[in-house]
Amino acid sequence: MTDNAVGTPAPGGHGYAKQKDAHIKRLRRIEGQIRGLQRMLEEDVYCIDILTQVSASTKGLQSFGLQLLEEHLRHCVADAAAQGPDAVDAKVQEATKAIERMLRS
Repeated sequence: MTDNAVGTPAPGGHGYAKQKDAHIKRLRRIEGQIRGLQRMLEEDVYCIDILTQVSASTKGLQSFGLQLLEEHLRHCVADAAAQGPDAVDAKVQEATKAIERMLRS
């Protein structure tokens, strides 16, 4: 289910589509953690307490990213398998680059 020759999924055809509401809820929770960090700074909270919150926020984003990656592999790479080995190779390379970016952050 793609909308162009490069293999970009059409709107709604992404691997995360079935979990979209849960993902939005999760991102809103992470957004709340980030806003909490801002409040902590405004309220002159102890550095270590702020760092603890930074760690929790970072782990939340990493966890979200891994879930999204898993859904990409299950959906997009699996769809590519039906298109043939070249399509699979392209999707695996795309996922590998995404993993590299996640590991560098």
